[in-house]
Amino acid sequence: MAPPLAYEPGTPRYGRITGGHTSVMGFYVDQLVPRVNNVVMNRRDLAVIRARVAAGLRGDVLEVGFGSGLNVPYYPPKVARVRAVDPATIGRKLAARRVAASPVPVEYIGLDGQALPLEPDSVDHVLMTWTLCTVPDARHALGEIRRVLRPGGSLHFAEHGRSPDPEVARWQDRLTPLQRRVAGGCHLNRPIGQLMTDSGLTVTRMENYYAQGPKLFGYTYEGTAAKT
Repeated sequence: MAPPLAYEPGTPRYGRITGGHTSVMGFYVDQLVPRVNNVVMNRRDLAVIRARVAAGLRGDVLEVGFGSGLNVPYYPPKVARVRAVDPATIGRKLAARRVAASPVPVEYIGLDGQALPLEPDSVDHVLMTWTLCTVPDARHALGEIRRVLRPGGSLHFAEHGRSPDPEVARWQDRLTPLQRRVAGGCHLNRPIGQLMTDSGLTVTRMENYYAQGPKLFGYTYEGTAAKT
């Protein structure tokens, strides 16, 4: 989904060293990329997907890759609270107005989707949109999501990833190293469907399509996966 310079929530931050390349990259990832993402990912076509993915959420919800709160307007009334995880703390400032306007309380609880600070079986649903592409260990993150979901709970997701078109997939493989550098760790070629199948969750809905924009960035996996 993301264009070459777009940021996806869930990106690990670079360390800071005074002066030099690392401090520049730290500023770029922590300060600039979230602001770019807040603009690039705030599109009408994506809003339709966000609303569809959030439908059916209720009770205690964990959002992994909260970012600037672009999903906040689409939380259903049955959501009691949202606990938010995202490494880009500048996102909290960008999300402030959306959070303040929401009837659903939002609590920030952590920075790392690979190490969720929650007890097992403690949330009703998990929401994740355009996040898994940047998590360094996607399988581990999905394992954490499964751990914290209550039995009968589900993961609601929309992710971009590997296209089934061999020519598109070849270009995704070629461009992913560059994309990771300029887009905060984003992988174009992650096999999201296979990752979901291997997660131990039961995929209950999966729709695949090209979203608006270049095919390299737009092959979408949208659905739900339940903890049984």
